[in-house]
Amino acid sequence: MLATRGARVPTGDAWTHEVKWDGVRAITSVRGGTLRMTSRNENAITLAWPDLATSPLGGRDLVVDGEIIALNDRGLPDFRTLQERMHVRRATTAARLAEKVPAIYMVFDLLRLDDRDLSGEPYEKRRLALEGLGLDGAWQVPAAYDDGAMLFDATLQQGLEGVVSKRRNSTYRPGERTPHWLKLAHRHRLSYVVGGWRPQEGSTDRLAALLVGEPTPDGLLYRGRVGSGIGPRQGAALAGLVAGLGRADSPFADEVPRVDAVGTRWLEPVLVVDIDTHGRGYDRLRQPSFQGVRTDLAPEDL
Repeated sequence: MLATRGARVPTGDAWTHEVKWDGVRAITSVRGGTLRMTSRNENAITLAWPDLATSPLGGRDLVVDGEIIALNDRGLPDFRTLQERMHVRRATTAARLAEKVPAIYMVFDLLRLDDRDLSGEPYEKRRLALEGLGLDGAWQVPAAYDDGAMLFDATLQQGLEGVVSKRRNSTYRPGERTPHWLKLAHRHRLSYVVGGWRPQEGSTDRLAALLVGEPTPDGLLYRGRVGSGIGPRQGAALAGLVAGLGRADSPFADEVPRVDAVGTRWLEPVLVVDIDTHGRGYDRLRQPSFQGVRTDLAPEDL
């Protein structure tokens, strides 16, 4: 069951609200003592997650839905921390990575228990049954909240991905995207310093993307490449602003990934721009979009 993108957090007693987790969706079934985890597209992923592949309920028959997450060095759920583990096909490699990057299974729905199908029951009833299982440890049940507006503001301030709102009376519809579950992801507008630009593919002078960084006590740290939001008009205006700012080497204090560095024209780090990004507190911008130039700000103001 998939959530529909919402425009605002719904209000009223008909809804309950949870944190939107930045991880890997997984359905887990246990039947006849055998546990099997599958991805959203129904691929088997059990081998990749040995630290989650033992049911805390033993061989008890069940099917649950949830999100596999891992915390980054800032203590935030971060999809990128899972990427090294996602496509592992060797048990020895999976076990080694489980030690290096431990995962948590945030179980948010219970679809079957003791050979009883619960998918047709109201979500509120399934949730009570799930909470009654006493999951704690590698498998956890995330908190639910009555006040969606409060949770939306709290997750925004904490740099979390967003909120999922669910109708209390909704049944579970496998594979269906439904308005009974609404997802509301946060976007953050933040200011960054431009350290380079890349031309449009097939050209040498049409600006198509910016490389931006964050000033820190350790220097200008690379945060990512931004191409979304830079159309022909914005590109022409930016090309005029960066003219005369070129330099031979990177202004970033850390290493820029080769995929971003190749073909980049480096700049003196004096231009400040606003970027809309999905989530904050990450080493790299997520789904960034150019919003405009900040002529009222200098790098030292950041």
